[in-house]
Amino acid sequence: MDRPHQVLRRSFSALALITAGALGVILLLNLGGWRARILARALRTDNAPLVVPRPRNFQPRVPPGFEAAVFATGFVAPRWLAVAPNGDVFVADSGAGQVVVLRGLRRPAATQSHEIFADHLNMPFGIAFHNAFVYVGDTDEVLRFPYDPRTSKRLGKGEHVLDLPGKGYHQHWTRSLAFAPDGQRMFVSVGSSSNISIESDPRRAAILVADPDGKNMRIFASGLRNAVGIAFNPDSGNLWATVNERDDLGDDVPPDYFTHVVDGGFYGWPYSYIGRHVDNRVKPRPDLVATALVPDVLLGAHVAPLQFTFYQGQQFPSTYQGGAFVAEHGSWNRSIRSGYLVVFVPFRNGLPAGEPTPFFSGFVPDPGGKDVYGRTVGVAVEVDGSLLISDDGGKLIWRVVYKPELRRINYSSVRLQQVDQFQGSTINIMSTDQVGSRYDRQQ
Repeated sequence: MDRPHQVLRRSFSALALITAGALGVILLLNLGGWRARILARALRTDNAPLVVPRPRNFQPRVPPGFEAAVFATGFVAPRWLAVAPNGDVFVADSGAGQVVVLRGLRRPAATQSHEIFADHLNMPFGIAFHNAFVYVGDTDEVLRFPYDPRTSKRLGKGEHVLDLPGKGYHQHWTRSLAFAPDGQRMFVSVGSSSNISIESDPRRAAILVADPDGKNMRIFASGLRNAVGIAFNPDSGNLWATVNERDDLGDDVPPDYFTHVVDGGFYGWPYSYIGRHVDNRVKPRPDLVATALVPDVLLGAHVAPLQFTFYQGQQFPSTYQGGAFVAEHGSWNRSIRSGYLVVFVPFRNGLPAGEPTPFFSGFVPDPGGKDVYGRTVGVAVEVDGSLLISDDGGKLIWRVVYKPELRRINYSSVRLQQVDQFQGSTINIMSTDQVGSRYDRQQ
């Protein structure tokens, strides 16, 4: 008669054989996509950048006739930019948990200032203005603050508007906001919780739509792995989005993209990419793949497009009118570095009319190395038509202006206004003339 410990040993051995056999079948047949997922993860390229100080006389590369210079400093991690109706600039300093207002930018430097509009926020990102409210997208909710549109002064405490699933895979904690042109609907983007898996919460990897008070929320579009930037095209009235695609399929697959988004549209994730290109790392859904929409503009793999803006200013040449400036945060899942710049996509009659081209670049000294000088995130057009660009790697904001001919500057009049400390942070803001002066002096 077998002893108890011998019976127990044989039972464990049998269970181990059964488990090994089951795992072998799962991997052999790629059931649920597990084999492909494990192999892709094992072969992952993890090439995160290292932000290093810029060379002393560093200047970003911009097209002829344009000038770029540092505009404001002193942030922790400036990301989303939004220009208020009165011309003040709102900045989501996500790393500080604050929304900052840069005031009086069209006035002399002595009258410019910055102010913390809201603090103790939970990873704020998206900012939008609607009626007498400033809406802010925290990672787990949408808030709105009553304010005076004439002065940008906050008039009360934040009000909860909409619950959201918080955080997410890598940088998928961002929550962007946009209002329909008629102001009747609010749109919110929510990224996925993983690189490649089937979500249990349908609000993830989607763009949501709700009333301005948060009621009647529903899924507007899905299959969007991480639609970081959303905004309406002022010419066509269509909603557009920049989307960060999946990792671990190689250096050049699949491309991130910039596309218009339709109500009820499905854009592939996690089952496919660029329409019907199947990803075998998840359980197949041929019914959904058959409906997957092909994006309008392919931007390149792993470039990480974030905020974008459609240019409606009058300062830049007419070739830029109506086109889109797209900030690319830069790759980490690619052996040769890509992104870390702002590209321009020309539009005509509300539709893309050409390929993306570099507009603001020069932050990667060696694409094969790890060092970068900054990481572009947000873009916004000032009331005078200048382009503002946030850089969370450099912890600052750049400004790009167009001047066909360089002006002669009296350098002795150059001043730098340092704003008094506010809650431990100091932000330096340059006036309009100072931005041009500094650029001219460093050429």
